[in-house]
Amino acid sequence: MIFHISALSVILLVAFLGFYFRQRIYSLAAPYLPTSVIARLSNYQPLQTYSFQDQAAAGMSSSNFDLEANMGEGSGENRMGLDEAAVEEVRRIMAVERCTFDRARLIRHNRILAKNGIAPDGTPLDRKAVTRL
Repeated sequence: MIFHISALSVILLVAFLGFYFRQRIYSLAAPYLPTSVIARLSNYQPLQTYSFQDQAAAGMSSSNFDLEANMGEGSGENRMGLDEAAVEEVRRIMAVERCTFDRARLIRHNRILAKNGIAPDGTPLDRKAVTRL
């Protein structure tokens, strides 16, 4: 009986240590494992390759936020597209609030400001903040 309890405790200790140091173990084992195994074990997810043209065609552009004007030859823009999470949040706001793209961007921006303790006009919401001397 004591043997079984001690063997179980050793197995649980090894399992816990393996789980705790899994990132270090993965990084050491990565050169020796196939890339498909590493891709399955890691938390990495490649970004979807939506281009600026695809996002502009999907309605994520306006006269105030003109993607097509910023994608010209001399623009020096090397990004693949807009942040997919932000685009999805703007789409959701447009669907729920039934508003335009610019209004949805403003709503999202104001929510981010409020979450960080900033009023829509840019002043801090914290009463202890010193804004003038």
